[in-house]
Amino acid sequence: MAEDKSKRDSIGMNMKGCQTNNGFVHNEDILEQTPDTGSSADNLQHSTTSILGSQEPDFKGVQPYAGMPKEVLFQFSGQARYRIPREILFWLAVASVLVLIAATVAIIVLSPKCLDWWQEGPMYQIYPRSFKDSNKDGNGDLKGIQDKLDYITALNVKTVWITSFYKSSLKDFRYGVEDFRQVDSIFGTMEDFENLVAAIHDKGLKLIIDFIPNHTSDKHTWFQLSRTRTGKYTDYYIWHDCTHENGTTVPPNNWLSVYGNSSWHFDEVRNQCYFHQFMKEQPDLNFRNPDVQEEMKEILRFWLTKGVDGFSFDAVKFLLEAKHLRDEIQVNKTQIPDTVTQYSELYHDFTTTQVGMHDIVRSFRQTMDQYSTEPGRYRFMGTEAYAETIDRTVMYYGLPFIQEADFPFNNYLTMLDTVSGNSVYEVITSWMENMPEGKWPNWMIGGPDSSRLTSRLGNEYVNVMNMLLFTLPGTPITYYGEEIGMGNIVAINLNESYDTNTLRSKSPMQWDNSSNAGFSEASYTWLPTNSDYHTVNVDVQKTQSRSALKLYQDLSLLHANELLLNRGWFCHLRNDSHYVVYTRELDGIDRIFIVVLNFGESTLLNLQNMISGLPATVRIRLSTNSANKGSEVDTSGIFLDKGEGLILEHNTKNLLHRQTAFRDRCFVSNRACYSSVLNILYTSC
Repeated sequence: MAEDKSKRDSIGMNMKGCQTNNGFVHNEDILEQTPDTGSSADNLQHSTTSILGSQEPDFKGVQPYAGMPKEVLFQFSGQARYRIPREILFWLAVASVLVLIAATVAIIVLSPKCLDWWQEGPMYQIYPRSFKDSNKDGNGDLKGIQDKLDYITALNVKTVWITSFYKSSLKDFRYGVEDFRQVDSIFGTMEDFENLVAAIHDKGLKLIIDFIPNHTSDKHTWFQLSRTRTGKYTDYYIWHDCTHENGTTVPPNNWLSVYGNSSWHFDEVRNQCYFHQFMKEQPDLNFRNPDVQEEMKEILRFWLTKGVDGFSFDAVKFLLEAKHLRDEIQVNKTQIPDTVTQYSELYHDFTTTQVGMHDIVRSFRQTMDQYSTEPGRYRFMGTEAYAETIDRTVMYYGLPFIQEADFPFNNYLTMLDTVSGNSVYEVITSWMENMPEGKWPNWMIGGPDSSRLTSRLGNEYVNVMNMLLFTLPGTPITYYGEEIGMGNIVAINLNESYDTNTLRSKSPMQWDNSSNAGFSEASYTWLPTNSDYHTVNVDVQKTQSRSALKLYQDLSLLHANELLLNRGWFCHLRNDSHYVVYTRELDGIDRIFIVVLNFGESTLLNLQNMISGLPATVRIRLSTNSANKGSEVDTSGIFLDKGEGLILEHNTKNLLHRQTAFRDRCFVSNRACYSSVLNILYTSC
């Protein structure tokens, strides 16, 4: 009896728990109970049937409790007060997901294309033999460049461009390559190059190198095999029969070398003449031979695998020559043909820019695209086509749906031997008007094949030309030393066939006022340093608030941080023989930069006559005279010294590129608008 009573008490407690206890209830206990006789058993059976049976229970006054059976939970979840909030939350979640998807798609569609690394900041071109000597042999090398990466980073440079360092003879500044897959011993080893690539990437920089596809050295293995007619190499170069008697060669036609005299040279081994557009030690490759094209692509793949981020393709306009051997037309038709020996005395219609040449360039682009599939690893392609007219140079951008170069290098500012507001304006507008829509411009004021800026134009133009470089739309390109105003050296005879004019712009980098300007600890350097290195050097200019180096750093920093400069519109206001005035502006930013550059004698400028609604004074954001930085200037009378430049900042909502009067005077490469609310760029302006 005691046992029965205990069971009944337990059952009674469990039944009570089913109705009032808010803790966990083990309904298995209820199912496993043995029904007792009498009223207690009846109550138990009734209670169990009410919960688990097929009858519809009455839940009036009953609240949900933790651990309830799913059958009970379903009865409560179906009630309106539980069902409706649940459905509202579900549809709100669905709507939120759809809104997020729509917003993401809209942002992707409306966002302008991000600037790539070759568009974001300056390129810094280095002639490696003259930058820094690390092993005391008097020649700059790859380790020397690596030692100076901190300096390059301090310039806010994004890309390092190293000119030819391949195994080469000394002819033509190492552009006669003996082996495209080897580093010349003067510059170090392949391990040095690999270390340099890794160090450049560790600094967040990119590396591009020269590529010289048109010709090789006459010491190249290909040429040695070609002159003996060995296998596929027989036609790797351009050979033609010619007459050679008593040491005198009668060439197949009147085609001339860039350096003068006939572009044909007799080879006694093959008993034929080979064609060379440059020096006789640099025979031209035959790009009508598919094997040659494939060889050059394999060389590209070799260096891309090494981690190179891009190439400057040199002398691409010379890749093909006409199949026929007709004489080229003389510039002066009355000149006696035998006296025509200079390259400029002929029109080169049969030896440059031939039909099919651009197809070869596009095939190079396609090879590089195979290595551009990884995010952030786009491979840059630039082309060098100097001495072309601008309308022919911009053809290297390619066609609307067929890409070639990311940009052909724009060296037209380096061709200015005298400078004026009109001449600078002419170069700027000629490039922009000819450049295909949507393409990206670039600008350079110096290079290894031109005289240095200070020697061409004068020391007073260093700062204003650098200001021009960083305030034009596109990528600024700086030749080493231009940031401190280095000049040419006196011509030196190295007993080699050098172009003396370009030799003078390749003097050692001026780092400090120690021996050899800090370039080398050797007793003799391959070229002497400039005599002004005691005052024109990096260490001195680091400490001077008004130095060319300090302004260069300020300009590059402003260019990196201001959307007006790296994404904005360019609008030309006015120019004359002295000055050029233009604005940089962007939709969504209620201020503009007014750039005023004076290339002539001292002048007084009235900006209010150029821009309506201009206030009486505006702030100077940057000046070639650092003492003026941050001060106010009277817009009705701005006095500018020779070679002075100003970047003025003006708050306005009346942007010039929206005005009909300026429609033909404004340019933008990749159109974008700025939302200050969302802090994003978009295209639907």
